[in-house]
Amino acid sequence: MGRHLLGPHVVGQRVVVRHVVRGETGPTGGPALNDVLGICRSWSTGPDGIVVIDADLGPVSVPVADIVSGKPVPPRPSVRHRDSPREVELHTHVLWPDLVAEPLGEWVLRCAPAYDGRLRRRANSALAMGDPGLPLADASAAVQAWHRERDREPMVMAVAGSGEESGLLDLGWRDLGSGSAHCQVAGVAKALRACNAPSPEPRTPPVGGGADVTARDSEEGGRLVVALGDGTATGRATLDGDWVVLDGVAVDADHRRQGLATRVLAELLDWAASQGARTAMLQVETDNPGAVRLYEGLGFVTHHTYRYLVTATP
Repeated sequence: MGRHLLGPHVVGQRVVVRHVVRGETGPTGGPALNDVLGICRSWSTGPDGIVVIDADLGPVSVPVADIVSGKPVPPRPSVRHRDSPREVELHTHVLWPDLVAEPLGEWVLRCAPAYDGRLRRRANSALAMGDPGLPLADASAAVQAWHRERDREPMVMAVAGSGEESGLLDLGWRDLGSGSAHCQVAGVAKALRACNAPSPEPRTPPVGGGADVTARDSEEGGRLVVALGDGTATGRATLDGDWVVLDGVAVDADHRRQGLATRVLAELLDWAASQGARTAMLQVETDNPGAVRLYEGLGFVTHHTYRYLVTATP
């Protein structure tokens, strides 16, 4: 009906759509118009047209023929974007009960034993965000000495493009080359609504009947583990105040594209909401675009991106 910048390419993006409201008359006698703003869940030339997940209305379907105008718009900033990357990252410390964390000014020196059978980079790297309270060269030396005293490879975690990262690179540190990730945040209520919204996207038929049983276990204090079926899809949620940290969301290769990751997230977020959590956060590696699209489609937005740096020589 109108000219717009919409199409299949906007799936997963935040869009605004002005459309005709069928059966209603506007104040000037013409057709009534309405606007919908949210994440585009799907695009089709069929009856559903564009499906937008509106924060207040939930999923809204607009036939393509009823679109008057529309375009992608920047993601809505989370209220938690006012928190610094350092403040957000400190919430992840609840993931490791045996974490040793010592301050170096605003930096945090971290070391922890293996978690789920392997050492975690986040728990065994210095959080190099903020002012270390001493010259950068001295802070660099302190990190290296502290880690080596604990039989760990010296490693720092810094915001990509930050002054801390640039300064450490100038001192001879180098990008590890793997593990770089986006820290994403979302309102718990909004993400839960998006998880529970019907998905019009085609999914691969379940293998062997799929995973149709949800099991909750290890619900101890502020932590919940969720498994679907016999463990084909799993995930964890850990509370830190009114934040919930989501991690370990995984689906067996033979059971992907069946919506299982979304079901796991829905269970985790539902539990978190019942415990009073208002903000959810998770980490998704930058080389996993499929997961990035999934989380963005559920309302998560990138708060910051971090990289790991190691010394040039062991």
